[in-house]
Amino acid sequence: MLQQFLHDFGYFALFIGTFFEGETILVLAGFLAFRGYMDINLVVVVAFFGSYAGDQLWYFMGRKHGRKLLARKPRWQMMGDRALEHIRKHPDIWVLSFRFVYGLRTVMPVAIGLSGYPPGRYLLLNGIGAAIWATALAAAAYHFGAVLEGMLGSIKKYELWVLGALLVLGLGLWLRRRFKNARLARQVYAEEQALKAEQAKAAEVKTPGE
Repeated sequence: MLQQFLHDFGYFALFIGTFFEGETILVLAGFLAFRGYMDINLVVVVAFFGSYAGDQLWYFMGRKHGRKLLARKPRWQMMGDRALEHIRKHPDIWVLSFRFVYGLRTVMPVAIGLSGYPPGRYLLLNGIGAAIWATALAAAAYHFGAVLEGMLGSIKKYELWVLGALLVLGLGLWLRRRFKNARLARQVYAEEQALKAEQAKAAEVKTPGE
């Protein structure tokens, strides 16, 4: 049943997951490839195209609507400003490596586009970075399965536990980011309200003397 489901939808799900922000789904696919449910070479290829296409889209969105996109979320705004500082100092290094920094997958391509980084250069280096990321993460997950098998013997009876643990880990990281974003949004809102209150009070004090 699992094998048929993965045959029908696994690679499509992998593409969609890596198109957006798919560290967890790529790790799952690498482990499933070790178990024989997916092909490791296809996993790498699909993950490469998903990641490459997604980051190209965010880059061009950043060139056209960078500030509007970053302003949608307080955390994106803060991270985008920080990302712009890094990009100006070491642009090529960040284009190649941002996928390996958790949480920067969406913000960094937007910031790179906003910075005016050349499209042709990004097209090339983004492809190299996507290839390295897809190969390294898929291979690490594949060999993680081999290490587990070396420790536990045949892991057939444990594979659902391992898959469940990886899913829980991915969900935990996602929830942590959501809560962090919500807390930061509340903090920014409170600061904005305090600033408005101060400005209103200053205006009231100033008015009688005019």
